[in-house]
Amino acid sequence: MAIERVKEYFRQFDMENRIIEMQESSATVELAAQALGCEPARIAKSLSFMVNEKPILVISAGDVKVDNAKYKAKFGAKAKMLSAEEVETLIGHAVGGVCPFGINEGVSVYLDESLKRFITVFPACGSGNSAIELTIPEMEQYSGYEEWVDVCKMKE
Repeated sequence: MAIERVKEYFRQFDMENRIIEMQESSATVELAAQALGCEPARIAKSLSFMVNEKPILVISAGDVKVDNAKYKAKFGAKAKMLSAEEVETLIGHAVGGVCPFGINEGVSVYLDESLKRFITVFPACGSGNSAIELTIPEMEQYSGYEEWVDVCKMKE
């Protein structure tokens, strides 16, 4: 199970005990915010794309969506989200629990600027009922991110 993979990942930093496992689903931004008692914007959602035959993750705030023009300007390609099956196979976690921790080799992680307005955010931890609260410097440290990007816009 992917949550075990994430726990193992955080064990090396002695942080696996910070993972929050909930009784209720946290598989969507709205459900996660409700389960965690925070605003939806603080849910760090993982968006899975294919760029030049390579899977990538863009981690963004829960209240934004991809801006196609910004995405194309940054990655040189149209935003093509992975299917649920592709996500599990290529990223290593199922939709609803996708996160940048304990992922498959070769997946590039990008952090979207939309996260920077928060002190802490809540990314998933490999299952549809898990999360961890991390500061932005901790997100940088543990996500293995390549760089900060600006590829999202506020939802209308």
